[in-house]
Amino acid sequence: MRPVVIFTMVAILFFILPIGQSHALVLKIATLSPEGSSWMQLMRQGAKEVAQITNKRVRFKFYPGGVMGSDKAVLRKISIGQLQGGAVVSGSLSKFFPDNQIYNLPLKFKSFQEVDYIRKRMDRLIIDGLEKGGFVTFGLAEGGFAYLMSKMPIETIEELSGQKVWIPEGDSTSLETLKAFDISPIPLSIADVRAALQTDMIDTVAISPIGAVVLQWHTQISYLLDVPLMYIYGLLAVDRKAFSKISPGDKQIVRAIMGRVFSEMDRQSREQNIKAMDALRNQGIQFLKPSDETLSKLYTMGSLISKRLVETGKLSKDMVNTFEAYLDEYRSGQAHSNE
Repeated sequence: MRPVVIFTMVAILFFILPIGQSHALVLKIATLSPEGSSWMQLMRQGAKEVAQITNKRVRFKFYPGGVMGSDKAVLRKISIGQLQGGAVVSGSLSKFFPDNQIYNLPLKFKSFQEVDYIRKRMDRLIIDGLEKGGFVTFGLAEGGFAYLMSKMPIETIEELSGQKVWIPEGDSTSLETLKAFDISPIPLSIADVRAALQTDMIDTVAISPIGAVVLQWHTQISYLLDVPLMYIYGLLAVDRKAFSKISPGDKQIVRAIMGRVFSEMDRQSREQNIKAMDALRNQGIQFLKPSDETLSKLYTMGSLISKRLVETGKLSKDMVNTFEAYLDEYRSGQAHSNE
């Protein structure tokens, strides 16, 4: 057999045969989600399926429960290659694509129907923006509506201004929001919040019902202001450079499987938040309804905060205009003719 024929056959075999396990790419992923939580269960199921279908050419290794530190610490470790990604909350990635916080605009959404309408039209903008910023994602997973939860009753804006309010470390949107309420918040990593509540370093948090239950913050609070403050979501963000090392075919496999996983997370989260609201009531937490006057003031301030976030460069004017146009469209009744 001629040498050139032998070389051609070897080349063909190299490209069509599975790459051995020694060439496997391990994506190390950190998250604050506790081991055993529904998020971890679903991500591990997805990772197992990826490993099986790619013949272990792509594998995930998870570090749950905050063992790698806060989201800020995780991003630093990604930048030096110690990790390849993290399952994080949206605000953690704001410096890579500030407009990813568009859903966090305070006091904008009033129902999950509004959320669904806008997410159907804007999720792709966020996913594409984050990819340009350096992170491959697989869809957004609902965190739910964040509610104000506190140790002391808060029913007016004046009462809120006297509290020790937590904001996530590095969350510029929350910082600007609370500035509008004349509050100097206390920034902490999520991992430090429960201890801060126990020691009275803080007495007020904004979090979704399921988040409060999973992180056990609900054991430290007594009141919930029954007004959706903002919509929050999480996502799995993988460093784009690390992801580029995966073959095109395996990339499609990973995107398909983990995309399905995050779609399921998104669906389950809504059900879990509804159940968590009942759990908070059963825990004895008092649900407070603000007066019409206070509610009107809150929504007015929400509009002012949106303008402030644009003026300070935290969100782009185009993204905010797009968001508000869709919201107006839904509320005007045009949504039904456009579905």
